[in-house]
Amino acid sequence: MSQPCVNIGMVGHVDHGKTTLVSALSGVWTDTHSEEMKRGISIRLGYADTTFRKCPTCPEPQNLSVAKTCEHCGTKTEEIRTVSFVDSPGHETLMATMLSGAAIMDGAILVIAANEECPQPQTKEHLMALNIIGIKNIVIVQNKIDLVPKEKVIEHYHQIKEFVKGTVAEDAPVVPISAQQNINIDVLISAMNEMIPTPVQKLDKPAHLLIARSFDINKPGTPIDKISGGVIGGTLTAGTLKAGDDIEIRPGRKVESENAVRWEPIFTNINLIIAGKEKVDEATPGGLLALGTGLDPSITKSDSLTGQVAGVPGTLPPTRDSFTLELKLLERVVGVSDEESIGKIKTSEPLMLNVGTATTVGIVTSAREDVAEAKLKRPVCAEVGSMVAISRRIGSRWRLIGVGVIKD
Repeated sequence: MSQPCVNIGMVGHVDHGKTTLVSALSGVWTDTHSEEMKRGISIRLGYADTTFRKCPTCPEPQNLSVAKTCEHCGTKTEEIRTVSFVDSPGHETLMATMLSGAAIMDGAILVIAANEECPQPQTKEHLMALNIIGIKNIVIVQNKIDLVPKEKVIEHYHQIKEFVKGTVAEDAPVVPISAQQNINIDVLISAMNEMIPTPVQKLDKPAHLLIARSFDINKPGTPIDKISGGVIGGTLTAGTLKAGDDIEIRPGRKVESENAVRWEPIFTNINLIIAGKEKVDEATPGGLLALGTGLDPSITKSDSLTGQVAGVPGTLPPTRDSFTLELKLLERVVGVSDEESIGKIKTSEPLMLNVGTATTVGIVTSAREDVAEAKLKRPVCAEVGSMVAISRRIGSRWRLIGVGVIKD
């Protein structure tokens, strides 16, 4: 398998078949967190890599698959490209995780189940998130067509087209499939290849990696001399990384002394790079990476570095504990049955803010018509011009209300 060159997000309402579709396309079940297995929903971002292949003798789209041998004629298939899937949670309480995933997506598959009315609350919310964050390369999947009669599938298709009218997904193809029964997966691969191109790589810039996961791979009881360093996972937005490179991680670690709190960057080195399930000497932008480091695994366990940025020492954006945002708010709250109007942001209001893969809470210290200043509960590493997704507490949930761009 070659290194993944593009990140494709799986988004949509809970239980519409996102994880099953990732499994059909990659052979990997991305729900590995124990609580996810029990509840049947995705809680953390899941990842899976797969290589799209084509048969040199069969006609398109029947010649497209992920199999190494063509199921129609038995010919050995050829690699087209390797992609990484980011399986985002659909459950309404996990919107922040989905927004974190959106930061590393080059395109998205919006999964809509044919056996339920369209749109469902999180279908609306996720499409609005893609719309406002600016992810334009979208394929709509009409899943579970094996569960309803043909007339209902057609009726549901018209519901989808009406729903996406006027949004970023208005011209996106709608591909009817059954992930469970492997129906039309070849047509979906064809649509993804056409609608979600491989992004242009910025190889001449310093390496910057958005950290989306971090963990400890050592089993309990591992002897000290056999312990592996902590692992960070994410996607390179620019530059290249090689085994042996030194890296800086910001904001880094929290240090408390003399009744003061500060954040210090962490410095370490890369001893292993995994891309596309394989060890590589050099990583380039596109796809998802896992970096083995020299860090004490206690620093990386349980996703404790998620939301931070890693890269060439001295080149990372500043660590910010406050920023000023230029605002662009939605007209109405999405994801709730009664879509109330969104009022202005007020001073002292708490907001959930997503920038890159980081999620933090900011308290508004000043609010004007289209500008707000916020003091952050947890600092972020971000540059001027970065986009920030803004959510407000409405009832017992955080709801997406708009975006902001960091001014300073």
